[in-house]
Amino acid sequence: MTSTDATADFERKLSTILSADVAGYSRLMAEDEEQTLRTFRGHKEVFERLVSLHRGRVFNTAGDAILAEFSSAVEAVRCATEIQAALRTRNDQLPENRQVHFRIGVNLGDVMVQGSDLLGDGVNVAARLQLAAEPGGICVSGSIFDQIRNKLSLSFKELGELNFKNIPQAIRVFSIAEADGLDLLPFSRGKGSGDSGSLAKWLAAGAVLLLALGGVGIWAYSEHQHTQAELAREARLATERLAAEEARRHADTEQQMAEAVRVKTEPSRTEKPADRLVSSEPTRPEATQPLAIARSGTNQPPAAVASEYDGIYGGRVCYGPSQYDPARCYRAQAAVQHGKVSGQWPGRDQGVTMYLAGDISPSGEVVIHMHGEKSDGSRLAVGDLVGTLREGRIDAAGSFMNGRTITLNWNRN
Repeated sequence: MTSTDATADFERKLSTILSADVAGYSRLMAEDEEQTLRTFRGHKEVFERLVSLHRGRVFNTAGDAILAEFSSAVEAVRCATEIQAALRTRNDQLPENRQVHFRIGVNLGDVMVQGSDLLGDGVNVAARLQLAAEPGGICVSGSIFDQIRNKLSLSFKELGELNFKNIPQAIRVFSIAEADGLDLLPFSRGKGSGDSGSLAKWLAAGAVLLLALGGVGIWAYSEHQHTQAELAREARLATERLAAEEARRHADTEQQMAEAVRVKTEPSRTEKPADRLVSSEPTRPEATQPLAIARSGTNQPPAAVASEYDGIYGGRVCYGPSQYDPARCYRAQAAVQHGKVSGQWPGRDQGVTMYLAGDISPSGEVVIHMHGEKSDGSRLAVGDLVGTLREGRIDAAGSFMNGRTITLNWNRN
């Protein structure tokens, strides 16, 4: 049988592959199997929901490894950065030695289709790139870099051409160092042969600076880097303190809140298919326009989930400070029905509508996607949050793509 005959039954296509596994999984399991599995399952659920939100699909899982396919390189990398941001939020709630960190590799390549599974070098390269990433970090191939360059606000560390086991050609590798203004991601500083040239260049440049400036330039550069790191750390701590303070204030006043007006969650026979509610933002009069609640589709979870969580939820949405705008909060609300949360409200800027959609698991884990949309259909202020729905209260936190933090604390009306 010729090689052509052997592959005739396989469909081939070009796909973006995201490969992820848990760093130090064996150690974590050896120390506490049950706790590790609980944490991993929670992380995996968030992982899979974000893949779905970015129009990807998980096509293979084995142990602590996850493989996902995307038709868009941009969406795959955007998804990868949001996964790491969301899992960082979850890990911050755990002791350092019990945190579960994924390493992620992303590659664009030719793959073979076998049922719902994908095979070939395109998948293998993604898996090798993931091994090159730091825990909590992301490495991408040169083919991905060429596709996303100038399309996403990312900073990269070029690792050069690296050789990987069982991959015949060297692969151009880039480590994502910063994603849309988020804290610095753990990024690789060069593994294998591909980084030696870059290291030599930096050593030579350092020697020239030392000779020319007597060490002053190097000292200034080090001081600048140290200051930048301290500023980033202080900004992150300040944002976390604001979020914690907001959560404490809500907890202290929750018992004193008057009974909210009950809103029917199901339309009557004379009502239109969508309820009409009102959300307002105190800084702009146009924010008092009607709020349209989108209904979920027919794919519903068990009735127990629907009866426990269904209702209208409302409260504060708070944005952290950004370069051009101070921290601010406003009120909004949305409907939860059959494991889905959805709503929309007028944005602060004229002609912008904010949309919210998300999923609620039977255990109360919440994944929410928010974005603004102009009248021409263009999107802005894209953000993702993760959190919980417990005892009639939604608490979620996340960030926009530009790194600005979002917190949402809503009670059921």
